[in-house]
Amino acid sequence: MIPFRSQPAQPHLREGYQLLHQPAWNADELDRLLLLCGDRSRGAGRWELVLQRSAWYLAIRNDQDELVGFIRATSDQALNANLWDLLADPGDPARDEVIQALVQAALSRLRREMGGCSVSLAAPPEALRAVTKAGFVVDPGGIRAMGLNLTEP
Repeated sequence: MIPFRSQPAQPHLREGYQLLHQPAWNADELDRLLLLCGDRSRGAGRWELVLQRSAWYLAIRNDQDELVGFIRATSDQALNANLWDLLADPGDPARDEVIQALVQAALSRLRREMGGCSVSLAAPPEALRAVTKAGFVVDPGGIRAMGLNLTEP
């Protein structure tokens, strides 16, 4: 559930940090961020497919122009929208701010473009504070989401 009428104030990023909409992507940077967050590398071909099949994506760069945050959205353009790959560099001093800014910016865009959609979000435990502050209900009514990884371990 997202409170469409009341929305928390847009968080401010530290000086030198930039929130970018649909920036040019670099598979090596995205893989580096995935690995830092404990996930597996995808490679350029997989990233190309993932981003082609996404409605849009957002990224955050720090004051040294390093990719420190990322999120992407998919949607059926009717009833459902999903936020994927909420990533923030665990070594970045502004990690909490980066997560908060990505969640808020993604939800703001969804509200503008797909206001009636149900929104789901796959997020790491460190994003719990940001997503509940944004209005997400974790495991509503005891319902838990499940996923299936179809790749070999």
